[in-house]
Amino acid sequence: MPLLSFDFSASASPRPDPPSWMWDEPDEPPKRWVHYLPLCSLIVLMLAPHPSWLLVLVNHHLRTLHSPSSFFVHLLVSYTLTFLAFSSLIVCVTRDPGPISLPKGITEQGGEDACGDDEALMAAPDFGDTLTPLKWCRKCWAPKPERTHHCNLCRRCVFKMDHHCPWLGSKCVGHRTYPAFFHFISCITLLSTYICIVSARAFWWSLDNATLVLDDATPVHELLLTAAGLVFAIVVGSFTIYHMYLISTNQTTLESLSPFLLLRYIPPLPVSLHLSDPPMEHELSYNQRCLVRDTHRSLKLYDVGWRKNWTQVFGWNKPRGWVWRILYGGASKGDGRSFPHNPRAEDMLSRLAERLAAVDKDA
Repeated sequence: MPLLSFDFSASASPRPDPPSWMWDEPDEPPKRWVHYLPLCSLIVLMLAPHPSWLLVLVNHHLRTLHSPSSFFVHLLVSYTLTFLAFSSLIVCVTRDPGPISLPKGITEQGGEDACGDDEALMAAPDFGDTLTPLKWCRKCWAPKPERTHHCNLCRRCVFKMDHHCPWLGSKCVGHRTYPAFFHFISCITLLSTYICIVSARAFWWSLDNATLVLDDATPVHELLLTAAGLVFAIVVGSFTIYHMYLISTNQTTLESLSPFLLLRYIPPLPVSLHLSDPPMEHELSYNQRCLVRDTHRSLKLYDVGWRKNWTQVFGWNKPRGWVWRILYGGASKGDGRSFPHNPRAEDMLSRLAERLAAVDKDA
């Protein structure tokens, strides 16, 4: 009797299912209490001015000016903006910014779409036209659609990742949370500006009518609120204006600050240049890097017009969808996997590839 036997019949056991780590979304690293300190500090900063704000409203508008209408208007506006800011903050903290999942047609069970353990260890699965080698993350072993980036702090990929924000509980801002993030910083800017203007007018009135002021503490609160509101309006307002520019040009913060992301989309360069496909930043010469930066200034890869750009971020599909946009920002339209390109992008990228191949020869 032979020591070894091989059964090649049809009744042989099927190939084993792919290991679970291939398909499961990578787990985020556990967060310690220190990760939530910036978020707690943010909440404290949002709530700290309110005792002084209530004191100014009561002492100045009710007890001094005897104007209940002004008191209720200022109270309504300020606490509506505060509620809206907290509603979008909760969305940013609790909602996943953009979970990466398998495209349709890929199964986790055995069958024609499954592959053996040995094949899985050697290379990434072939998804045909759904993905390309550039759209497969080798760090978290997950699909990497267009505009998706890997966050080293979260140890995962995020759809249309904008940036990693420690103030939001050490979470990323991505496709499903960016409208809520912009809603939050816009509400903080409006609230800070409103408190600054109302407090400054009250403080100026107190200086002109010192004999009518109820106590010496109220003007001090008015001055402090004016200063705090001005600081927050300038700091957060500048951030808000910057993101208005990003939305109008259909960029993320990463895309705006990383000109060499364009290298992922240029046509293949000649083999004689001895560059990777796509080329890496450190492989380029000084003149080639300058060309990429110049192209980045004039080419916004996903810019399809400011109206469509804003609609892509804040548009809605359901009736009365604008109500949720006002309340908490919501999420961006689409699935976060594909985006329309600038009509000029293909031609400009082709010209960039030609110039990259010729710039050092001309020198």
